[in-house]
Amino acid sequence: MKKLIFLLGFLVLIASCSSQNNVAQKNKDTAPIQAQKNEDGEYDLEVLDGQWNYFINAVAKPMNMYSESYLKTKNQFLVSEWNSYYFSGRYRNVIESSIEYDPNIDYGIKFEYKLYQVFAFVKWKYGLRLSGLGASD
Repeated sequence: MKKLIFLLGFLVLIASCSSQNNVAQKNKDTAPIQAQKNEDGEYDLEVLDGQWNYFINAVAKPMNMYSESYLKTKNQFLVSEWNSYYFSGRYRNVIESSIEYDPNIDYGIKFEYKLYQVFAFVKWKYGLRLSGLGASD
């Protein structure tokens, strides 16, 4: 009788874990990162990581070293690469959602810079190789 109860409990545990994974996967597929305008009507990007401010102030190249067209071109390629990793399940411990990025929208240089630096930050912090980033980024 004890073996039967143990086996039943084990099966219930397995079933409950698999259903949670399915719910997490469904939520993951339906929640891409989207750019939204702030109160000033500009697109903005917030990064919720304790090391982000250090990275931006001490490691990242300043914004005036890039042109908006350069950043836009790089971001198109990097978003495509990021999304391909996300949808293939590669680097799932780092990449938790896809990114919605429309190259026809004028996001502004501040947003383009921050988005580009997010990719550089992920490379710096996690060692994720993104072929769209230069060796010095």
